[in-house]
Amino acid sequence: MTQSADQISNGQLVAELEATRRQLRDAQQMAALGELLGTTTHEFNNILMSVINYAKMGLRHSDEATRTKSLEKILSAGQRAAKITKTVLGAARNRSESPEPTDLATIVGDVMMLLEREMRKYRIAVDCELQPTPPALAVGNQIQQVLINLVINARQAMPEGGRMLVRLQNDPAAKVIELTVRDWGTGIAADKLPHIFDRFFTTKDGPDASGKGGTGLGLAACKEIIDAHGGRIRVESTVGKGTAFVIKLPVAPAAGASNTVAAALPATGVFNAGASQQT
Repeated sequence: MTQSADQISNGQLVAELEATRRQLRDAQQMAALGELLGTTTHEFNNILMSVINYAKMGLRHSDEATRTKSLEKILSAGQRAAKITKTVLGAARNRSESPEPTDLATIVGDVMMLLEREMRKYRIAVDCELQPTPPALAVGNQIQQVLINLVINARQAMPEGGRMLVRLQNDPAAKVIELTVRDWGTGIAADKLPHIFDRFFTTKDGPDASGKGGTGLGLAACKEIIDAHGGRIRVESTVGKGTAFVIKLPVAPAAGASNTVAAALPATGVFNAGASQQT
């Protein structure tokens, strides 16, 4: 009887733990969506100011050339606003947790568009090297959440501005796609690297001026998401030289093939920037 009761109690604890984890994942997704909305609100304000200013310019001048220029600028701003709206609505609506063939280049493009204003504000030049890749087997909104987190972290590592690299490349031999976010910022001390994906561990003093970061939850959530995809995330860093996060995600199987994700993926890094930590 005691053993049976213990088994029931253990089963209840496992079920409650899993339910708590699901609630935490949901909360993290909502927090990520909130950050996304906060970023796009500022961007929309810039777009509206541009529309208003060019509309005023068109009204003040009667010559055709000035009015044509004003209308072209207004049209361009409207098209950008429409694209931002489509991206945010897509992230809000697509809450599925089922992996499917996903174009990572589109996700990179959407994220960089959403964070373009923030990168300009903090004087970050972003180089995107997007090689042709097959679709990854992934949950698009979750990978978007991971990429936003890594890009913002890289930006925060360069408080005086600098250069960031976002690279996408295919590894056909390993049947994985590599997504790399590299900065040339402050770097992470070697003794802190083993804990970088621990929940509540942070190298920051708190949120920055934009209110982002410092909770110790962002990278832990990134690792959980990538692990759930059957992928791997690796970090390499040297103090004073910068940090590289390298993600490996499985390639989506061809139509009719099995969707089983490989149990083990290679952990070869892209950058050799000194001390490293891989999971």
